[in-house]
Amino acid sequence: MTAVRPEPIPTERLILLPLQVSHADEMAAVLSDPALHAFIGGAPDTADALRARYERWSAGSPDPAESWCNWVIRLRDDACLVGTVQATVTADDRGATAEISWVVGTPWQGRGIATEAARGLVDWLRQLPVHTVVAHIDPDHRASAAVATAAGLTATDQWHDGEIRWHLTTG
Repeated sequence: MTAVRPEPIPTERLILLPLQVSHADEMAAVLSDPALHAFIGGAPDTADALRARYERWSAGSPDPAESWCNWVIRLRDDACLVGTVQATVTADDRGATAEISWVVGTPWQGRGIATEAARGLVDWLRQLPVHTVVAHIDPDHRASAAVATAAGLTATDQWHDGEIRWHLTTG
């Protein structure tokens, strides 16, 4: 499998834009609420810390069988950034598997943005040789479970680091 590169993904209200280092300042504000870390741990990053992380992510995985695909979520109406989606695409003997995640800033939650972004991402992944999409979700995080369900994933009985593995077979 050749490296997978993120490309813009349009949806009805959003555009998922490939992550750039220049997004760090705006994203630091979007992700600044400590409540976003209730299920994932840690604390909000500074713009400098995000810039360093985005530089690493933009450089790509050192493993040639793995592609790091990261996007910012932009609202079409007012062009502001509101969150991120990610897919780590790993080659295997059947094509590829993608592990996905999403986060939407607190002021924009409850509007279906994460659901729309996750659906757009899964639809994009279906166009690749991705046969399986997975996500790992804290069992108490009902909002993320709802997003995963809406994107077509189903909870399994498998656990990883205290989180439930969600799964979708794409073909």
